[in-house]
Amino acid sequence: MPLDRATETYLRHVAIERGLSEHTLSAYRRDLATFAEWIATQPEVSSAGADRAGGASVATDVGRLARADLAGFVTHLATREPAPLAPRSVARMLSSVRSFSAFAAGEGWLPLDPGASVRPPKAPMRLPKAISVHDMERLLGAVDGDDPVQLRDRALLELLYATGARISEAVGLSVDDVTTLSGVDEAADADTDVSVVRVTGKGNKQRIVPLGSYARAAVEAYLVRARPLFATRGSSTPALFLGARGARLSRQSAWLVIQAAAAGADLAEHVSPHTFRHSFATHLLEGGADVRVVQELLGHASVATTQIYTMVTADMLRDVYQTAHPRARR
Repeated sequence: MPLDRATETYLRHVAIERGLSEHTLSAYRRDLATFAEWIATQPEVSSAGADRAGGASVATDVGRLARADLAGFVTHLATREPAPLAPRSVARMLSSVRSFSAFAAGEGWLPLDPGASVRPPKAPMRLPKAISVHDMERLLGAVDGDDPVQLRDRALLELLYATGARISEAVGLSVDDVTTLSGVDEAADADTDVSVVRVTGKGNKQRIVPLGSYARAAVEAYLVRARPLFATRGSSTPALFLGARGARLSRQSAWLVIQAAAAGADLAEHVSPHTFRHSFATHLLEGGADVRVVQELLGHASVATTQIYTMVTADMLRDVYQTAHPRARR
């Protein structure tokens, strides 16, 4: 099986069977293209030795891949000049190639999976970067005004912080994804309307996340006073957040909104879209939320992924204790 044809077959498989997003598929495609380009530069007989004896070059035949190829690719990524990749980036690219080699072995194109015993480099643990509640308030307050663009930007930022949504999830929302659940508090004899957002995450998995009062007010103001204006400038689209020309707001444009707000707030910390997600999780845990609840709100498949945020909170508690307790230090 030619390597390029095998790659396309694999990508079709994961798109259909695993329901991966277009963004994830593009990442897989780039990783496998990088691998194929590197393979094409390797001699026909390398450390794989007898695995390459005779026949087509490994650059064109998936059936000639060997463990040494994947191991050599890892070394290449970590040492290439002028821009070696960090361990986390190497691990991500190796994950794409290993997934492909496992698929190839399962299809019978390879007698054994050459990636099964190839391990990624160990990456140092990095704690999520979150900003304080005070700095988050400054960031959100940096976008304040009645201009349609300002109304949209405020709604976007409030929603990101209120829901912990990834930037791709936020710009992928449709108007109908923001709904109100009506109820009645019998004890208080009062209406208890709650706004929620239906977020579609990785693997097309959906989750329902409540929308706080600040975010709800910002989104309602945008929907009433700004979105109709943007909608008249483009073709009909159900997208919640629209650009100035009426099309769905892109991830790149949302990035620019965040960067502009961070500059306006004059924050010392670097702010990215994930800063909102990290701050959402960290502030919930600091406020006493159960880690399992935060897991559901973030859409993490494993609670182990969410538990890294508890380390952030533990560090904060330690620092506060050492600063505030009279006998914490000698």
